[in-house]
Amino acid sequence: MTIVTELDLPVFDYSAADLTGEVYHRRLAEVRERGWLAQGPLSYIALDREAGEHFLRSRATAFPGRQIAEIFGVTGGRLREQIDANILNQSGDRHRRLRALVGPAFTPRAADRWRPAMRGFLGRLWDATATSCDFVEAVAKPYPSLTIAAVLGAPREDAPRLHEWSNWVQRQFDIRSLSTELPSIERAVDEVYGYVEALLEKRRAEPAGDLVSALLAAEDQGDRLSHAECVNLVVNVLAGGVDTTQAQLAHALRLFAEQPEQWALLAADPGLAARAVEEVLRFEPITPFTARICVEPVDYRGVTFPAGTIVAVCAARANRETGTADGDRFDITADRDGRALTFGAGAHYCLGANLARAELEEALTFLAPRMPGLTLAAPARLGGVEGIYSVESLPLTWSSQG
Repeated sequence: MTIVTELDLPVFDYSAADLTGEVYHRRLAEVRERGWLAQGPLSYIALDREAGEHFLRSRATAFPGRQIAEIFGVTGGRLREQIDANILNQSGDRHRRLRALVGPAFTPRAADRWRPAMRGFLGRLWDATATSCDFVEAVAKPYPSLTIAAVLGAPREDAPRLHEWSNWVQRQFDIRSLSTELPSIERAVDEVYGYVEALLEKRRAEPAGDLVSALLAAEDQGDRLSHAECVNLVVNVLAGGVDTTQAQLAHALRLFAEQPEQWALLAADPGLAARAVEEVLRFEPITPFTARICVEPVDYRGVTFPAGTIVAVCAARANRETGTADGDRFDITADRDGRALTFGAGAHYCLGANLARAELEEALTFLAPRMPGLTLAAPARLGGVEGIYSVESLPLTWSSQG
């Protein structure tokens, strides 16, 4: 076995300022041609799907939230408390218990329950558009925050605040933000904890058919869920269920605006919506790099990764290895093998995957027939890829339906 530190690896800097759009995918493809492993700023990078699945599923790895926090000096305060309590940073029996408690709220059937509400939100947002808009501001930004407010049982008018908090709390996974915007992240975490405590009190007095009420019922059983665990699960859902869907929906419309023949196919056959969502998730995952730390030595492909080694699984490259030659082509009619790593794999597979899929399916089904001739009115403004790969602005235009 060769220790990973002894390898001469290509370098891929996922924090580079110009790493976005096609430049980002071209550099990934170039480094992948040199092998399955690269060196990044804080980690090694696993570039193919088999390696990605290995590190995501291995019991010898864990999410390195605490270690990354320490690199940036986050050793105390509410942000550190949130990182320590985050379900991503749990393992073993405690992780299984927490997932079992919150999991029923995120099954496919549970997600389907919210589809009528999603359609209602889309209808109200659509009524405010004409034949052009910045899609991020008009639809992609408000839509998931309205949905997560409904799921949590929060007032609809609080949706903009939920979006703002989600945006900042999620930046704990963004190394650029941790190095430059830490006070704003910490302030948002403190505010969202206060909000969630007040929401729990309201729902305790007025239970309803929402996630918060279900978690409170589990808390009341005493030995199943502590109050602190209940608060942190709600914070996790709020933080993880807004910015991610916003970014993925915005990238979806960007991809379709760049390839109008695919949009026309979807408009003509709304039954393609589920396949279209899977292709968007595969082709442009908004969590391009998912980190794992080796909690014990890991031997893989003749290489030893010592305990403490951080490996970033690159879904953005792994997803394009489809077993066929057209993995770099966006095609909603293509047969894929369904093993995209966008939502991770193994014990920490994304809890909100079914809700996100439902939101994206409803949005594409609603929008495709209403936006004929979809095209970019100006270039999209894209964010960095080291955290959530966001679309900051997406000017779109389309034809009037008459």
